[in-house]
Amino acid sequence: MVEIHTDEVIREIRRMCIEANTTLPRDVYDAIARSAGEEENPTAAEVLKQLVENADIAREEQIPICQDTGMAVLFVELGQGCRIVGGGLTDAINEGVRQGYGDGYLRKSVVGDPLERVNTGDNTPAIIYYDVVEGEGLVIHFSPKGFGSENMSKVKMLTPAEGVEGVKRFVVEVVREAGPNPCPPLVVGVGIGGTMDKAAVLAKKALLRPLDEPNPVPAVALLEEQLLSLINNLDVGPLGFGGRTTALGVKVETFPTHIAGLPVAVNVSCHVTRHLTTRLGR
Repeated sequence: MVEIHTDEVIREIRRMCIEANTTLPRDVYDAIARSAGEEENPTAAEVLKQLVENADIAREEQIPICQDTGMAVLFVELGQGCRIVGGGLTDAINEGVRQGYGDGYLRKSVVGDPLERVNTGDNTPAIIYYDVVEGEGLVIHFSPKGFGSENMSKVKMLTPAEGVEGVKRFVVEVVREAGPNPCPPLVVGVGIGGTMDKAAVLAKKALLRPLDEPNPVPAVALLEEQLLSLINNLDVGPLGFGGRTTALGVKVETFPTHIAGLPVAVNVSCHVTRHLTTRLGR
């Protein structure tokens, strides 16, 4: 049994909050830089170059890549042979978020009640999803999610008869309707299966997968390629200026579902798709 103290969790979460908001993940950075060289629309190419420059400045000066430093979303994998000591794990995660957003001078964007709209002042509580897994480690995936893109996300309960073509139509329509609002080029997370809520979580989790890592299931990997091609034919382009780079990638996650349903969720993420992973224990 491996013991992990909550003080270590707090320190790691604090670090992740600051690093994720100031340093664009290498897979996303490289995809934008590559697209800048391949984009045929001159205005779109110039926008992409400016996005690369913005990311460079943020990393070098340790300032936020975007003013919307997001709502903290975490996927936590807790090993069965791992014991958290020193306090509650959820409390430790929220304390790390509180410290990270305070010490990093990151914008606090969370309101304590969705109707009364009073800011909590420290960007907590975080959104946390737990999985109990084999092993003696604690793996934390952190992704601050801005709401310019989150607001463009949708869930739809398709009928089984609509099949994969229905899935494609829905995903493409979501991106078409979003237009320039979610600050493209996008990373599009798609969740298929489960229940309504499970599909939404799958779509969010899909955004954690590196852009150069296709789904391990060949048929799903093919669907990712097809959706990316369809989306990039929409001519929305970087920040809505047209061009071939509406999305940098499409990531699809699936789960078994009921014979009577085909839930599909689309979680839209902007060009600042931030994700960071750490492992504690062993």
